[in-house]
Amino acid sequence: MLDCHVDRRIFETFRDVFQDRNPLHTDAAFAASKGFPGVVMHGNILGGFLSRLVGEQLPVKNVMIQSETIDFRRPVYLDDHLQLEAVVVGVHDSVGAFELSFKFTNASGVKVASGTVLVGLLP
Repeated sequence: MLDCHVDRRIFETFRDVFQDRNPLHTDAAFAASKGFPGVVMHGNILGGFLSRLVGEQLPVKNVMIQSETIDFRRPVYLDDHLQLEAVVVGVHDSVGAFELSFKFTNASGVKVASGTVLVGLLP
């Protein structure tokens, strides 16, 4: 399990590096006009937390993400605290890879995203 805090530094860095200033992510009045209580965080911020899980939390370092799928179920907002849980659901010895199933839940225990990651073992 990995604790993930979507803080202002993460949000602003993502926005500035990738130049994604869509008003849903940057304009509170626009987000409110679409029915959201605040600006919605970029979904791919969650991809960064997945990268941290694979690159830093696994017991081996000779790994590389080969593919990932993510289903966004609920919006994530600035300063949300999320839990990322992952379990191994498949081992593919023939190609040196394993598959993780994951989910992100918010502080209320509501699932905000889920999916799978295929992780390859490097030689």
